[in-house]
Amino acid sequence: MMGTVVTYERHGSVGVIRINNPPVNALSHAVRYGIMEALATASTDDSLAVVLSCDGRTFIAGADITEFGKPPQAPSLPDLLLTLDNHPKLTIAAIHGTALGGGFEVALTCNYRIALATGKVGLPEVKLGLLPGAGGTQRTPRLAGLPAAVDLITSGNPISAQRAMTLQLVDKVVEDSLEDSAIAYGVELVEQSAPQRQASALALSLSAEDKYLIESMKAKLLKKTRGEHAPQRILDCLIAAAESPFESGLKREREEFMKCLADPQSAALRHMFFAERAAAKIEKLPKDTQPLAITSVGIIGAGTMGGGIAMCFAQAGIAVTLVDMTDEAVKLGLEKIAKNYAISEKKGRLTRAHIDLTMANITTSSNFDDLANVDMVIEAVFENLEVKKEVFAKLDGICKPGAVLASNTSYQSIDEIAAATMRPESVLGMHFFSPANVMKLLEVVKGAASSDAVIATAMAVGKKIGKVSVLSGMCYGFIGNRMLKHYGREAALCLIEGSTPAQIDSAMESWGMAMGPLAVSDLAGLDIGYKAREQLTAEQKGDPASYMVADRLVEAGRLGQKSGAGYYQYDPETRERQEDSAVMSIVTAARQELGITPRELKDAEIVNRLTLALANEGAKLLQEGIAQRASDIDVVYCYGYGFPRFKGGPMHTIESMGLDIAVAQINEFHGRLNPEHWQVAPLLAELVDNGGQLADYHRE
Repeated sequence: MMGTVVTYERHGSVGVIRINNPPVNALSHAVRYGIMEALATASTDDSLAVVLSCDGRTFIAGADITEFGKPPQAPSLPDLLLTLDNHPKLTIAAIHGTALGGGFEVALTCNYRIALATGKVGLPEVKLGLLPGAGGTQRTPRLAGLPAAVDLITSGNPISAQRAMTLQLVDKVVEDSLEDSAIAYGVELVEQSAPQRQASALALSLSAEDKYLIESMKAKLLKKTRGEHAPQRILDCLIAAAESPFESGLKREREEFMKCLADPQSAALRHMFFAERAAAKIEKLPKDTQPLAITSVGIIGAGTMGGGIAMCFAQAGIAVTLVDMTDEAVKLGLEKIAKNYAISEKKGRLTRAHIDLTMANITTSSNFDDLANVDMVIEAVFENLEVKKEVFAKLDGICKPGAVLASNTSYQSIDEIAAATMRPESVLGMHFFSPANVMKLLEVVKGAASSDAVIATAMAVGKKIGKVSVLSGMCYGFIGNRMLKHYGREAALCLIEGSTPAQIDSAMESWGMAMGPLAVSDLAGLDIGYKAREQLTAEQKGDPASYMVADRLVEAGRLGQKSGAGYYQYDPETRERQEDSAVMSIVTAARQELGITPRELKDAEIVNRLTLALANEGAKLLQEGIAQRASDIDVVYCYGYGFPRFKGGPMHTIESMGLDIAVAQINEFHGRLNPEHWQVAPLLAELVDNGGQLADYHRE
């Protein structure tokens, strides 16, 4: 008996080391210490083989990342694996659930691996800005070959036990009775005088084909993971595995791992790991609150957004009734859904059988009465408050009592929409992002009267359909679009003050954004913002310099990609964007009309203005209670707006910068630019004065 976390017991000639560290048997200090003690015991008894297995729902699912950044406690994982690699007895890892990261490195160090057919293995460290730091980059290519190792480790995606067996990362797959099978496998190996195979002892060489693979992967990864450091470091470690002895490769891996660990990118990605999990929690929700059962959903609007939302639910096995005003509209909507699935089938992402099952979950109608018995309705009609109120008044008279009524509005008041019904407690916002079947973010918007059960239901439904859900309070634009207004304002002002669309977008993309702000505007359609501004007063529109160019572009027929021209000219075949002198003519005319003398802007100023505009408004949202926590804002921006996850979101960005430095820069903008645009959020000033952190702030 080693303790409560790790135990060791004999089963005939086989010793069993059993880990019980719920919920995922993470490699905490207690687990590492317990395994080390158990290995010491097994090395001196008369067992002939040792099985390493885990209680609960999974094998070791990775390192205990809560220990990252803390003083190391012996034994380290590399020390443990060195002991395991040199153990005198034959060792077997028994894998069920998921063997990930450090857990899979433990399994790779064992002489043999047996897994349940339902098991999965992987090395996902790259998703935390890290790389496998205990031999994963050295043992994996020696067992599976370099091409498979490159794909597995740079993607970070787990693979099935069966796939792992074809790659020689797993030796045997069983359907059930894993531990008994592992013990029997140990006896069988001993009887066969099987060798104590060590991945570390296998030879690996770099062929001409492998060299070409590495170079092509470097180029692809540079494009796919622009700005991220870990993928390139992983490739360097894999090259070292092929070109160096195991010990030298291991040393290189450790050096690169420590670089990753100290890299702000990893801190940001680890922040996002915890932020995503925290976002699912609803503060002050009574513990006995139960989400409602949702087995059927109605979607109103069969356009791009409504069709995408329908796909989300259908893929999750939930019955969908897709409704629009005419039979022709729903027919076109269904055809668009089928076309999207056909593209996925062509790319090998989905099988025809799976698509047929999914499509069978969708029925169409042009009659609102067909929504009478659904558990939830999501409205996805034109972004007009009066239209939405009419829809909800109609639903109020049709839908069954207790049905959840949700609006997919991007801006409008949930409270006014709810007031159009006699059941405001059943109404809330569920803001999907386009394309809804791809984008992971779901903003769940709480109205003043929305019940706890309805809010819990929307959050639970979001999880079921594969979304990252974030709860927002009620304000115009909610979390994401309220902040986006200020981001867009600064992009427009940088343009009219002296920059060009290409410089602004290039500056933000080089910094890490998936797309620059003006390219995003072209993609979404400039007419959307134009129509939204038509409903606002001059005071609500704000500074004319922040929208004049966009309005002039729309009035010139330049709506963005949909019309072939916006801030850029677009190739009709490839959609590739090109600079257009006609745009700068419009910009020049607007500057003259507003009396603005252009000046040279540095990329650093553009990046600071756009990112600080976001974060400053985010701090206001946090203090107002619109966002539950600062990290929720980061989740919204990383999952919904293309903010680089390796920067950790706008709030983490200024926290990492130093709140005092961020506030000083905002004050500098206040003095040099339009002071109305640059008022330091009271919360930021308060935190700087008190030495506080955004991460610790909770509104009373």
